[in-house]
Amino acid sequence: MTDLLQERLRIPEENLDAINALLLDAHNPVVRAVLDIVHKYGGPQEINRRADAASDLSARLGRLEAQQSPYLTDLRWLIEARDRGAFISIPDYRRRVLGPRADAMAFDERTAVTLEISACQYFPWLIAEARQAAANGELMPGRIIRVRRMKESEADDLLAMAAAAQIIGASHVETLDTKGTDGSNVHLGGPETITGYFGGIGQPNDHALMWLEEFLYYYTTYGITQALNINPGTVLLGYLLYRLGVNLEFKISVFMGNDNPYSVLWTLIGARLFARPDGTTPLVGFNFSNSVNNQTIELCAYVRRALGLEGVVRFEHHITETWKSIVRQPYNRRAELVEIAPRVPNISAKHEGGDPEVEQTREHPSDVLDYFREKAEVLASGQMPLLERNYLDKHNAMNATARALTEAGLAFVAARNLHAPSAQGMGVTAA
Repeated sequence: MTDLLQERLRIPEENLDAINALLLDAHNPVVRAVLDIVHKYGGPQEINRRADAASDLSARLGRLEAQQSPYLTDLRWLIEARDRGAFISIPDYRRRVLGPRADAMAFDERTAVTLEISACQYFPWLIAEARQAAANGELMPGRIIRVRRMKESEADDLLAMAAAAQIIGASHVETLDTKGTDGSNVHLGGPETITGYFGGIGQPNDHALMWLEEFLYYYTTYGITQALNINPGTVLLGYLLYRLGVNLEFKISVFMGNDNPYSVLWTLIGARLFARPDGTTPLVGFNFSNSVNNQTIELCAYVRRALGLEGVVRFEHHITETWKSIVRQPYNRRAELVEIAPRVPNISAKHEGGDPEVEQTREHPSDVLDYFREKAEVLASGQMPLLERNYLDKHNAMNATARALTEAGLAFVAARNLHAPSAQGMGVTAA
């Protein structure tokens, strides 16, 4: 029975009517600006048609061939390695970790943890990771996050990375350039101030609409479906765009600060409020703040389940972080993940750094500020091999998490086209 005091929390119909009236007001300049951008791109049906065509793997490979991309050879190797079964299957991986008893164990796929890695800045890093994984019987990630400058990536490896993720069967997320670090936010002096100023990174004034237009450009031109979202305004724009019929997806960054059950409740209320009739939402995942504990995650899981979003919205939890410029070290949440994973489905283990005992030995430990460096500057500094080493340390940390989950009898999601029992022969072959 509902407590009489609790009954006061019921949202009156007239409040919902007021929201609908505002959204449907033909003179509402805030909504009209969104509609104008959608119309500029031809409307939802045309937007989705263009995105579907651009995301076709054969089309992506064809474009790379027409561009004489230096990455096409590696993509063809990746397809060939996948098709001949060069990567360890999950059953074989479990036998390697557990021995013969693995065959008698039941792994509950309903609570499988997605293996996630960030940030995969450059395509050659993914290939180096894949070659190591194939040679050593290791796992490739089921989810890849990128934080590279989009315009720089567009001229270099954006298509190749999208194709690679498609080939291996991993979801991947790009970070748009309209994120407030370009001088538009007076609170930020540059990336070095990103973690401490008001409202996170910020997307002030017209930057929210710029984000929307930038997303539609990459969605229709390259079929990039998932983007990182860092601001309540652009989160709302994502919800509105999805309601209008555009099939985008986004995840919310750690910089949004979802650090308690009530901030998560607010995030998920928005997702539910603007969900389509089938219950789906463009919010496919969000990062918790690094400060959350397992009790908070379980309370958030209760809210997510109650709102019918358990299978829709993934909880993305940092297991490791870059050694510098983001958290106090040592930071390693692997043991907590193993403890909570059986009780909270649809969670991913995000690896943003190597294990602390490895990081502190490196000549150049991982640093979140490296994400904001130009490729030309990295090459000129001679540090590209050091940054690639940082990335492979993240790969190793991710594999350590997979081992810990397996030893506890828990399931995980790795790159689906590489590690499934019948991964051989999947997908499109090289042109």
